[in-house]
Amino acid sequence: MARAFHTQMQCPDIAQLSFEERFGLIVDYQMTDLENRRMQNRLKAAKLRLSASIEDLDFRGDRNLDRSTIMSLAQNQWVQNHHNILVTGPTGAGKSYLACALAQKACRDGHTVVYQRVPRLLQDISVARHDGRYHKLMNQVVKCEVLVLDDLLISPLSRNEQKELLEIVEDRYDRKATIVTSQLAVKSWHAAMQDPTLADAILDRLVHNGYKIELQGDTMRRKRTTLDRKTKTVTD
Repeated sequence: MARAFHTQMQCPDIAQLSFEERFGLIVDYQMTDLENRRMQNRLKAAKLRLSASIEDLDFRGDRNLDRSTIMSLAQNQWVQNHHNILVTGPTGAGKSYLACALAQKACRDGHTVVYQRVPRLLQDISVARHDGRYHKLMNQVVKCEVLVLDDLLISPLSRNEQKELLEIVEDRYDRKATIVTSQLAVKSWHAAMQDPTLADAILDRLVHNGYKIELQGDTMRRKRTTLDRKTKTVTD
């Protein structure tokens, strides 16, 4: 508010405004500043893997990424309705980028987000069970409004890992929203889990209220490379 007042004092035409108008501008400045700081805190807490945004998405035709679908999801009704988004596709297709872009938009619109790579999360849960951090870690991933589970089934899940994953998706089902990315097509998820009963329970909570996005095309990493290939000249 002090900065807003100082800015006003530098404006030669400010005297034309009434006290109420000037005070209203200061309050607006303060509210905008507070919301910006809250958004930055949400983004910091989310720990998104990539600095991605909806505005920077590549909608080339060969990627099978429908602009109207993404723009609709960007309105965040899926968050408010506690639905899921399942993003699949080959390595480098941009699954993590899309997930982070949708999560970043949710942050910008006031929702709390947590990003987790599934292999590391399951490893952390296993360790946390023995060092007293289990409940704190589970509360973090269960209570956030949007949870990003990146790289699901990058390797087959053991029965114990399935149990942990089921605890997460069960507590979040119909209460919170989740984004899942995987190299495997959704139809292949069941076979990649050891226990078919647990697999049924996990998929029932993820798939039935989930939007499915199946990315295609060549790796985006090759297109984004910034390597500068210079030819060295050696002189005697």
